[in-house]
Amino acid sequence: MKSNAILKGCVGVAVKKDAPRIVVQGGGRLAGELSVQGAKNSILPLLSATVLCQGESVLHNCPNLSDSDAACRILNCLGCKCVREANAVTVDSREVLNTDVPKDLMREMRSSIVFLGAILGRTKQCRLTFPGGCELGPRPIDLHVMALRKMGVNIEEEGGFLNCNAPKGIHGAYISLALPSVGATENIILAAVTAKGTTEIQNAAREPEIIDLAEFLNKCGAKISGAGTGTIVIEGVEKLGGAEHTVIADRIVAATYLCCAAITRGELILKNVDFRHISAILPVFEQMGCSIYTYNDNQIYINAAKQLHAPYKITTSAHPGFPTDAQPMFMALASTLKGTTVFVETIFDNRFRHAQELRQLGAKISVNDRVAVVEGVERLIGADLEATDLRGGAALVTAALFADKTSTITGISHIERGYDDIVGNLQKIGAKISSN
Repeated sequence: MKSNAILKGCVGVAVKKDAPRIVVQGGGRLAGELSVQGAKNSILPLLSATVLCQGESVLHNCPNLSDSDAACRILNCLGCKCVREANAVTVDSREVLNTDVPKDLMREMRSSIVFLGAILGRTKQCRLTFPGGCELGPRPIDLHVMALRKMGVNIEEEGGFLNCNAPKGIHGAYISLALPSVGATENIILAAVTAKGTTEIQNAAREPEIIDLAEFLNKCGAKISGAGTGTIVIEGVEKLGGAEHTVIADRIVAATYLCCAAITRGELILKNVDFRHISAILPVFEQMGCSIYTYNDNQIYINAAKQLHAPYKITTSAHPGFPTDAQPMFMALASTLKGTTVFVETIFDNRFRHAQELRQLGAKISVNDRVAVVEGVERLIGADLEATDLRGGAALVTAALFADKTSTITGISHIERGYDDIVGNLQKIGAKISSN
């Protein structure tokens, strides 16, 4: 994104002829302080929510990511106006002139489906394709469709497109989700805030990003209660105005930098992070033998200088459990610790794609369906690696920091979807890392 400029265009990012890469000279110890960026998984639904606001909204602490760039271009295609200045994005959504989202933009990021509920809430009609993003196995949107149909939306699939309309308007409904889907919870909230009547979501997702979305919408005039619990109630209002809001810190980015510090047996202070959002992660570092402290409500200190050992088992689950997005970086870390760690993945079918790349560094990892067994080794050796998804790419960077010699990582467009200048931040705390 360009600073202080209207973010224009309805087309995807062009592919560069020369594939960019990250080069890491491992073996050094990281130490210092970092401030954590705004949350990727929060800014995307927040940007989509501005479609509902018949006014101007300002979002602070907005990370500079390819995904947030794509979201802003979707907004422009709808008729909104987005302007970025430093880490603030201003969205003027007084006019929404279009209800179709371009196919190429939908397929750039998985979270683009969250525009469905927002556009329907504002215009009562929408046409878009199935979303893209990381290939982590099936992530069907049947829960989204089921819920919206209960709210009076007609949805037909035709040639890979979803044609949606609510000629009689959207109404409140009682919706019990089969699983606490984050995306479905967000879409229901976005469609419900200006619907007629009351909507109740049972088994709602509890992630901090859901709370952040609800807080922003309430500032805009919505009536949402229960966000962060399993039951969310939305009382529909006639319309929303704009508001000013600061995006919460990215808990997965925080986990990544903590893993980078631990794998190099380093010392790090993270600022601008709510440690309550990673309450399932911090005890794992303690089990490994790291010294870790939280203070001032928004800072985390980790010291991994002493001998570390592998945690026995890490099982991913919906929030407040151990986040699946943090699993790849912890696998990279576990591959360097004394002992054996069993990883059980309960969210996605194909979440161990990074294991093969870690093996190229010398990691000992065996995978059987949704279970991976990692035997720690004393040494990793640099290699040429390819990132195949966002968090898997971050895991490769993490492992490369420990490895002897030099590692080269391609496919870094995946990493750029969720990390705002990961190279520059790691350089600040002593990493020998560059990109070209």
